Amino acid sequence: MTSIPEALLWCLSAGTAAAVVLAALSIRAGRQRADLRKRLSAAEEQNSATLHSNTELTARLRATEAEIRHLAGTRLPDLTLALAHPHVPVPGLLDARFTGSETDQALNAVLEQVSDAITKERARVDAAAQSTLRGATTTIQALLYQLQTALQEMQHRYDDPNIAQDLLNADFLNEQALRRIQATGVVCGAWPGLTREDSYLAELVVGATSRLRGYERVNISNQLRDPIAVVARAVEPIAITVTELLANALHHSHRELPVTITLQQGNRGASVIVDDYGVGMHDDEIKAAMELLSGDEDLLLTQLGDPPRSGFAAAGQLVRQYGYGVHVEPSPYGGVRAVVYIPGDPLLTVLDESAQPMSVMAPLPHRSAVPDRSASVLPTGSATPPPAAAPAAQPAPTGQPAASYEAPAQPAEGELPRRRRRKPMSEPDESAARTESAPARSPEETGTRWAALQRGTESGRAAAQSEPPRSPEGNA
Repeated sequence: MTSIPEALLWCLSAGTAAAVVLAALSIRAGRQRADLRKRLSAAEEQNSATLHSNTELTARLRATEAEIRHLAGTRLPDLTLALAHPHVPVPGLLDARFTGSETDQALNAVLEQVSDAITKERARVDAAAQSTLRGATTTIQALLYQLQTALQEMQHRYDDPNIAQDLLNADFLNEQALRRIQATGVVCGAWPGLTREDSYLAELVVGATSRLRGYERVNISNQLRDPIAVVARAVEPIAITVTELLANALHHSHRELPVTITLQQGNRGASVIVDDYGVGMHDDEIKAAMELLSGDEDLLLTQLGDPPRSGFAAAGQLVRQYGYGVHVEPSPYGGVRAVVYIPGDPLLTVLDESAQPMSVMAPLPHRSAVPDRSASVLPTGSATPPPAAAPAAQPAPTGQPAASYEAPAQPAEGELPRRRRRKPMSEPDESAARTESAPARSPEETGTRWAALQRGTESGRAAAQSEPPRSPEGNA
């Protein structure tokens, strides 16, 4: 009877132990489940982060591909166009997120490399084109000079007025072709093609005027105080420059409007001032013209427009090579004023008018009053005519005899060489000299006489065209 409770006690003890074990196992399982839930939650968060990162990476990859397509399809073509036309903008990045990133740096590196490659290739191609043009223009220019010489010989050979008129027309057309070929060659680096002797500045301007259509509209005013001349090596370059400035003035003004040229003498040089009454130039046009006329940068043929406008570019090349200056600004008359400044050292000299008289076609200087020669266009030490080749004498002041004081042979520092006065002469010699020398004419009188000569020439040509030419024997 006593063994039954003990068995029950042992059973209860075993059940309690089992319950404890089960409780411990249950607690452990709960902890494992909680740990598994945490791991699962972390895995889900990591998976979500991975998916988000993959999404961002995919979007960035697509944006990068879009930037590359934008580079190839838009930015590079616009870059090549902007290299020829600087006003064309080159677009930037499509996505601002790439600004300053490695992608942006890589794309900019591509643009720089392409720009350098295109610039070098353009320079190489343009140099080849200039070399070809330089050779062609040199040959054509030589042939045109030969044709000019042949036409001049024919003008002296034939007396028929009709033939003479045709030869003059052909010579003038040849001069137009020669001017264009010469300007093109200068732009391409060729030599102007002529070597002249020291020439009066007034004669140079008249010669430049005669190369253009509409030369009859050009009025020249000579305000030079002295017989200033341009040294031989700079005569043709300055003539080309004045011609191109005149061509621009005549082209951009009405055919009934005049173009005025004024020759001015300053303390350190002389100036050729061209004023027109035309349409004028805008500020950006003046800026572009000054860039061409300065000659500071090497130009490409493709930068001169289509068709190329080589006038200002040729003048700029000569300005850089010979050391004179050209300035363009709005004219007070509403058009454009162009100033060619020629420094006295080393481009100007003074000629002896008695040994080398000025052409009758050149305008007479305005020397009504004795100028103050305290300053000179030629600095001390420049080339001056020797005493034996002194310029012609000036009229003696009122109240003094013809035998005036002689100026010193060497000029004072900072002055032009003064002209020598004529030596005393006897009364018969003086009267003979007055008879032989023509009186000085004013510019107005010279213009009137020249107009009368032109009218007489036109009437004679009209009569020659209406009547058959007579033989010399019949005229005799």
